[in-house]
Amino acid sequence: MISHKVLILLQEESLFFNSAIHGINHWQTVERNAHYLAEFNNADTEVLSYFAYFHDCMRENEHRDKGHGPRAASFAKKHRDLIPLNDTQFKQLTDACKGHTYGERPECITINTCWDADRLDLLRVGIMPDANRLHNKEAKRIANESDFLVLGGFDSNSQNLSPFNKITSILFK
Repeated sequence: MISHKVLILLQEESLFFNSAIHGINHWQTVERNAHYLAEFNNADTEVLSYFAYFHDCMRENEHRDKGHGPRAASFAKKHRDLIPLNDTQFKQLTDACKGHTYGERPECITINTCWDADRLDLLRVGIMPDANRLHNKEAKRIANESDFLVLGGFDSNSQNLSPFNKITSILFK
């Protein structure tokens, strides 16, 4: 659901756009996970999509990079004119980016869904997601039952995912 202009911007500005760990494939997976979870809790799918693509876009390395979330939020603010979210949604996006690694759990279901969607993709780096670090009931269930295949089986064609994610999901089925 992100705009083509934003995708091009990220491709030009993110050092790790093509990274197997923190790049476009991870962002697409986070978006897919987030939209799946939103089916259970009605989180804001527009915010979820922009979070998926922005949260790791300003990483400086593939390891511990404590400032990457706040840098991503600053990057989003710098390019606010390209992000078609209202002010409330935009604040949720920047708060989600800032706190996604070390933040305290807020009451906002959309931010919690952003963070859960990211954590459900930890298997890509050999870390089993911990249900105690997840908020959403369905995310906890997935982690507790190791039911990660349910995420891969999510029908992204019927959801409001970014066009780029839809195209790659169709091409690589």
